[in-house]
Amino acid sequence: MSVTRQIRWVSLLTLCGVAVMAAGIFLTTMTAQAAFELPEGERITHVGVVPRSIPQKEEYELYDPKIGKNFDLKNFWIRADLRVRPIWRNGVCFGSTIVGSGTCNNPNSGTTPNGTPGQANDFYAQQLTRLGIGYDLSPDVNFYMELQDSRTWGANGANGREGTQDDARNHNGCATANGGGNCGTLGVRAAYMLVRNFAGFQGLSVKAGRQYVVFGNQSLFGAFDWSNTGISHDGVMLQYSTKAWDSYAGWFRTSESDLGQAVPVGAQNPNIGPSPFNNGNANQDSDFFIFYNQIKSVPGFIIEPYYVLYSNRYNSLDNRSQGLGTPRHSNQTRHVVGGRIEMRKGNFDVINETVYQFGQMGDTGGLNGAGYGNQKYLHISAWATRNWIGYTHYEWEWKPRLAFNFDYASGDGRANCTIGGNTDCKTANTFENLYPTNHIHMGYMDVQGWKNMMGFAVNLQFRPTKDDHVEVWASRLNLANTKDNWYRATQGVYIFSKTNNTTRHIGDEIDVAWTHLFMDGKLSLQAVYGHLFAGAYIKENLGTNADQDWAYLQLWINF
Repeated sequence: MSVTRQIRWVSLLTLCGVAVMAAGIFLTTMTAQAAFELPEGERITHVGVVPRSIPQKEEYELYDPKIGKNFDLKNFWIRADLRVRPIWRNGVCFGSTIVGSGTCNNPNSGTTPNGTPGQANDFYAQQLTRLGIGYDLSPDVNFYMELQDSRTWGANGANGREGTQDDARNHNGCATANGGGNCGTLGVRAAYMLVRNFAGFQGLSVKAGRQYVVFGNQSLFGAFDWSNTGISHDGVMLQYSTKAWDSYAGWFRTSESDLGQAVPVGAQNPNIGPSPFNNGNANQDSDFFIFYNQIKSVPGFIIEPYYVLYSNRYNSLDNRSQGLGTPRHSNQTRHVVGGRIEMRKGNFDVINETVYQFGQMGDTGGLNGAGYGNQKYLHISAWATRNWIGYTHYEWEWKPRLAFNFDYASGDGRANCTIGGNTDCKTANTFENLYPTNHIHMGYMDVQGWKNMMGFAVNLQFRPTKDDHVEVWASRLNLANTKDNWYRATQGVYIFSKTNNTTRHIGDEIDVAWTHLFMDGKLSLQAVYGHLFAGAYIKENLGTNADQDWAYLQLWINF
């Protein structure tokens, strides 16, 4: 072996030895630093450096976690409520039978109603428990989390009857896009951070995380607390507030295929059902951007102009009956422009909200080889208006209020035109209700949403005592377009209209509600009864004219 080659080998071995020794020293010192106490005045300076893109705010422990360094017990607070509500409904499908997904007939004008007999009446009990945990890090910085347990009595965790019309599926929502579900149970209703006067900018606030999105009188965005799960959304909201006006700008993402919370029809119940094309991933989520303003500088008025962009990326193949039974149509970009005006002067109050929607969306008829289109070739043009005028006689001890209402939301005369492979669809005129609290607007029986409807109502309220409230509410329910479907308050189809339907009058609803408050409102007892007199539409499209009864008793405690 040559001298040169020997030198190379010696050099190589030397370098390897140095590297091994350095690694050993490094590991030894790291171990010593982690496990041993050094002599006073000594420290190890050559520690490994781990690059970080964000500051390390918390110290992490392997076994015994410490109390947060910023925790102060006096800044910690909680709130909670518990609600128990048995509900009874007679004549769910007016003497007909439930077909599936809550509908009373098939989406085919040539067939008669079918389904499993014996599903006409319904009785169940719901329980809702919520616990909110808050912490004020400073007067301007707040953390909040709200846990929620939602269940139907007798259906806790049962998941084997998803294909039937059992209580758990209808009333609490068991089904999920991935075939699982736990009938509601425990979930997170809210979890956010709220920063006021953000970055030192007076009047600017930021709320990030899962939160309520509630505007106006909840016609398009509401908490929907009547539901046993309610509605919340994941995203970020900016608020800028002055004495004259408030402005809100936010972006939110809602999974309508696999998210168990924050859906309009209850926990674990998706808008779009499972298919080989959606797989419950983020590409199937919906986004909406909202810009909402409240002008407070006009005496006696509140003026609220707003704009919303709603967009989802569902392939039309994800739901081949899309637009026929789902709360929101798949594969769409929808612009929403509207305004709400509320006036109060003396004993009178007047509310008007008018909304116009435009954009494009796909349809099931389609232009591709599968016969189902993904092109957004349907042009959206829809509108709605909500109007109340009321008079409250404050001078009387019972404080009676009499109010009149007119609601309208457009429908589409060719809503069912894609049935049977028909592709003769060009427009989409059905108004979409987004994420509302419909329970407070069109009768307590929740048989109609703000979607292809025209309704007239008269409402009487009074307080016989300071702790009692009585309400009598009469509504006439009609379709706006006789060729479109009847949509219930959850926005899905209740009854599919026949293609030759000419009747408009759904029926007449009357509700009587009594509420008694205990303990300064911390505890309430409420009893409500409603009756729907079937109209010509029900007889024409279901072949029956039976009425429907509905009642519930509710006990609700808050602290």
